[in-house]
Amino acid sequence: MEMKYKRVLLKLSGESLMGDQKFGIEAGMLMYYAEQIKQLVDAGIEVAVVIGGGNIFRGLSASKSGIERVQGDYMGMMATVINGMAIQSALETMGVHTRLISAIEMKEIAEPYIRRRAIRHLEKGRVVIFSAGTGSPYFTTDSAAALRANEIKADVILKGTRVDGVYSADPEKDPSAVRYESISFTAVISMGLNVMDMTAFTLCQENNLPIIVFDINDPKNLMRIVKGEKVGTLVSFEQ
Repeated sequence: MEMKYKRVLLKLSGESLMGDQKFGIEAGMLMYYAEQIKQLVDAGIEVAVVIGGGNIFRGLSASKSGIERVQGDYMGMMATVINGMAIQSALETMGVHTRLISAIEMKEIAEPYIRRRAIRHLEKGRVVIFSAGTGSPYFTTDSAAALRANEIKADVILKGTRVDGVYSADPEKDPSAVRYESISFTAVISMGLNVMDMTAFTLCQENNLPIIVFDINDPKNLMRIVKGEKVGTLVSFEQ
């Protein structure tokens, strides 16, 4: 079957790995995400992954404990490497070939980021897991996802969340919130909707890279998206 998207970047939050725990990595959630990614690989999709570190450490909240912002951000980057290693291990137990790539050099456990090499891994069917954010403080993992997706020429960013798309307000707080099936970058900005942080969002807008926000907890959604079905909310240049 012809797939709509051939190369995707999947953005996951670190918190999604917690499951019902208050922090850390819940084994069931880890295997769930690995199975979702394996489905895409088995279908011939080239997959890159960026995962946050909020289940282990949040750089932005570090200042409350007296840790300066830059130091806290680097600690958050280390947390994403731990999550990347966990996803890598889960995928490889399923027979999926992977490469963990870090924006901060740590050659004993991850490759350094070299754009051409990362693209080659994708072409060979390996799942590429980008960790340590952009390697610079003040940038979120959303920004890392947008940057890497543009660099590897991904067809789309798939942003897995707890909700099934972009709403006019927070659907968990406002029952009258309206879900959009598709929306333009311009409309998201003018309405002040929360899709990604503004740095990441602008990078996607300037390079016309579409974003699909969807409910990651439905196990059928990822495959439906790459087949071209309308799932979640498509954010693109013009509607």
